Amino acid sequence: MDSSRSAQRAIIQFLRAEGEHASLIYRRMKEVYGEQCLARCTIFQWCQRYEAGRVNIKDLLCPGQAHVVTNNATISAVDELTRQNRRITIREIAVELLISKETVHHIIHRRPDHQDQAHGQALQLDSASPGRR
Repeated sequence: MDSSRSAQRAIIQFLRAEGEHASLIYRRMKEVYGEQCLARCTIFQWCQRYEAGRVNIKDLLCPGQAHVVTNNATISAVDELTRQNRRITIREIAVELLISKETVHHIIHRRPDHQDQAHGQALQLDSASPGRR
């Protein structure tokens, strides 16, 4: 038997539509699914949602900051700012482009096409000051 959450939610929806009480739904599902059964409080919450008129068994989108995919325009803008000023900080780039510091850090340090440039700059700086190691 399919013990996925969506399958169990569909069963809860069906049994609730038939007029079953949440406690009885929990007991019946616990007999069938055992350890894979949704928690009692979860079953009660879904029963309340279906009583309130919800028809979808899927999760709603969670609130929070949206994930932004790094695109070519953002990468180009970071490149341009670093070409204009090699001493610009990650924070300054993030403020200028209205993106997170983590995104700027990812573009500069984690992207394969930028790693070669970053290593090349580090090597140039190291060779420019022979007394320092």
